[in-house]
Amino acid sequence: MDKTQKILVTKEGLEDLKKEYDELLNLKRPEAVERLAQARNQGDLSENSEYTSAKQDLAFMDGRIAELEQVLHEAKLISVNHKKGLVDLGCKVTLHVNGKKEVFTIVGEWEANPMEKKISHSSPLGKALLGKRIGEKVEVDAPVGRILYKVLGIE
Repeated sequence: MDKTQKILVTKEGLEDLKKEYDELLNLKRPEAVERLAQARNQGDLSENSEYTSAKQDLAFMDGRIAELEQVLHEAKLISVNHKKGLVDLGCKVTLHVNGKKEVFTIVGEWEANPMEKKISHSSPLGKALLGKRIGEKVEVDAPVGRILYKVLGIE
């Protein structure tokens, strides 16, 4: 992770990260430790696939906990007091694309989730939209070719 770059998150995104951290640390990790202890008591560890699996799960969980601790330490809330009329981090943008309306939220990289229409400010579409006004158009290269978007609304 680049130390010079702050991790930008919305208030909701920060709450989600804190919730995941708390759940991992206080609920899932203790369960994984107990699972590992039970598997260890099953005998020969060299042929115990449950022990190996529990050990790997715990290591993965510990890695995610450490990652979240760093993210939460480095996180900077996105200010929602963005300039009126301009696309900025934290805003919802209504776009016209391929004959239909789509609403996207511009978020930091840690919150990006295309399935929820949350796009990162550093994605090709996010970069193209930043600073645009209602009525402006942007073209973005996509695997299917160039896609034209028109900004219909900003909130």
